[in-house]
Amino acid sequence: MPLSDDQPHTRTRLPVDEQPSELPTIRQSRPLRTLLTVLVVVTLLVVAISIANRGKPGSGGSSGSSADHAAANATSGAGPAPSGDQPVGTTVNGIASGFPHSEQGAQSAAANYAVAIGSADMFRTDSRHTIVATIADPGAAGALQSRLDQGFSPETAARFGVDAQGRPPKGLTFVSRTIPVGTRSNGYTAESVKVDVWCNGLFGLAGDRSTKPVSEEWFTLNLSLRWTGTDWKLTDFSRAAGPAPVPPDQQAATAEEITGAVEQFGGFRYAR
Repeated sequence: MPLSDDQPHTRTRLPVDEQPSELPTIRQSRPLRTLLTVLVVVTLLVVAISIANRGKPGSGGSSGSSADHAAANATSGAGPAPSGDQPVGTTVNGIASGFPHSEQGAQSAAANYAVAIGSADMFRTDSRHTIVATIADPGAAGALQSRLDQGFSPETAARFGVDAQGRPPKGLTFVSRTIPVGTRSNGYTAESVKVDVWCNGLFGLAGDRSTKPVSEEWFTLNLSLRWTGTDWKLTDFSRAAGPAPVPPDQQAATAEEITGAVEQFGGFRYAR
């Protein structure tokens, strides 16, 4: 028997577990997606602001901490950092000249004069006299030349394995190089100064038949300089051993490698 419209309508209520779940899931996913989008945008803004502030000189604590870190690094070294004038641009007889009338200029002159005094040219009479005439104060040149002539006597040359004119045996290369490591000045005035040059030296005969292989030595040259009105010139010098670092656990080069290095690597002019 069909039911009329006057009959009361009934509503069936299902158990909770059997309720349709599609609509609530859709409604819950939209707020979650919106929240994630907002978080991503905020994060990107924070990163962008941080990067922009990092380049500003007046930005807060990060700039200060970087400056403090740089200052700590500057004072943590084992000695004064390299600094000072540009290298001089003039030379006389292959030796740098025209040094500034300053303490740094005197140190630069002393470093270059140390290289000249320790070179293989000092073992030849003519080139030795040229070096002395170039670097010495005119008033001290005669005494310095006499002293150096005695120091580079034939007996000294024989100990280094060369003849009286600095010539090595045939097939061998004579090595005598001084490499300044650092300088310090004492008692600087506008007229005179004493400069200590800490050096590493290479001495010996390079070649397959060498009985005096190239070895290194550490020493300090103490140079007295005087301002002549146009340049710093040498008036006196002395030499002291060391200070020498602990030698490294390093394999020595072959005679061929040393010979190649000496012939291929040139020296430097020094300035601070």
